[in-house]
This record gives sequence, structure tokens and C-alpha cells, in this order.
Amino acid sequence: MRLFRTVVATFGGLVLSASLTTGSAVAADDQFVWTGPKGKHYSVQNPPDHKCLDMGQEASGPQNFTKKPLTVYSGKKCKGTATRLEPGKKADRGLRFASVIFNR
Repeated sequence: MRLFRTVVATFGGLVLSASLTTGSAVAADDQFVWTGPKGKHYSVQNPPDHKCLDMGQEASGPQNFTKKPLTVYSGKKCKGTATRLEPGKKADRGLRFASVIFNR
């Protein structure tokens, strides 16, 4: 069972990292964009519904270019202060967050 969890976690990380883009993020349909270290923009294309995603590094200024609402949280594992973003909305650039969930 422990090996299965490790394989699933590794596969999930690979899928997430394969869907990340860096550099100057251009808003596209179904894309979640945020600012990471040194002001670089990152994004996830077609994020999964109802799955909490922890950020692996500092994250701020979430932008929701998806067609579904999302909630960012100040803590890991979707805990802490919650901020909801409707489709097409942006949060303040200074809003820091540690995790996000889509369509909750």
C-alpha cells in the first residue's frame, strides 16, 4: 500500500509539473496563473476539480482564467484563511497563498 501511495504521489507530481508553464504567462482559457519567486509567472492549464493542490514554493497574486470558481488558502492542504475567486477574476498581487482548490 505504501508503494502504491508513493507511485500515485510521484505520478501526480509529474502530471502537475508537466502542465506548469513559466515565464510571461499569457492568459488562456482554463488557466490558473500566479506569481512565484522573483516575480516569475506560473500557470496550470485545465486544473482538476475538487482536488487540493499545495504550492511547492511561494505564491501570490492568483488569477482565475478558468470557467470555474476556485479558492486559495493561506495554509497547506487547503487550510487557513480562504479567498474565493470567481471565473475571470484576479486577486490582489500581494495576496499570498499556499494551496488552491477548484470548483469547490
